[in-house]
Amino acid sequence: MERTRSLTAMDEVHMAAKLADLKEEHYRNTLALSTIIELLIDKGILTREEVERKAIELDSFMAHPPYPMV
Repeated sequence: MERTRSLTAMDEVHMAAKLADLKEEHYRNTLALSTIIELLIDKGILTREEVERKAIELDSFMAHPPYPMV
């Protein structure tokens, strides 16, 4: 039977640092997308309603994949 290796304190520090990096990257990506959407709305290229409708459409697609999950 294979033994699972327990994490050292340094492993946990590295894991926490990676998580912090991912959170920062997620924040920056969200900020960039929000900025682009707001600029497109401000310039009259899109309306807020169009963005909301598309978000609902894409969210429903992701919530129910078109293929069976195994």
